[in-house]
Amino acid sequence: MKIVLLKDVKGVGKKHDIKNVADGFALNSLIPQGLAEVAVGTALARVERLKKQEEAERLIKEDLLSKNLKSIHDQVVEVEAGANEKGHLFAGLHAAEIAPLVKVKTGVDLLPEFIQLDKPVKEIGEYKIDIKVHGKSASFTLVVKAK
Repeated sequence: MKIVLLKDVKGVGKKHDIKNVADGFALNSLIPQGLAEVAVGTALARVERLKKQEEAERLIKEDLLSKNLKSIHDQVVEVEAGANEKGHLFAGLHAAEIAPLVKVKTGVDLLPEFIQLDKPVKEIGEYKIDIKVHGKSASFTLVVKAK
């Protein structure tokens, strides 16, 4: 059955992808859970329109971010996280958790994909985090404290 994914589905595809899946999987799992819909003419046209709209919004955010990189540069962003007595965090901090912290501190809407983070932050301390957008770069300091 040909379907359009409404959300990212692990092992199947990303949002707005058009995929062929087994009829039973589509009818019994994906469609009832609101993860997909049958790919008919109206759904395909709507998905193409949404893809273009989301891409345009992403480009606007990227452009705005590249103009506002100076306001992020050399900022200090603090976060408190649960940690044990040795300073190891109970849960690592990923780019998706760091981006909203930067927005609160600087007012700049930062997409997690622009944060250059090799691995999640797993210990308390100070970390220099790089941001790269359209060949431009900036950095800020992330200070992780124990709760």
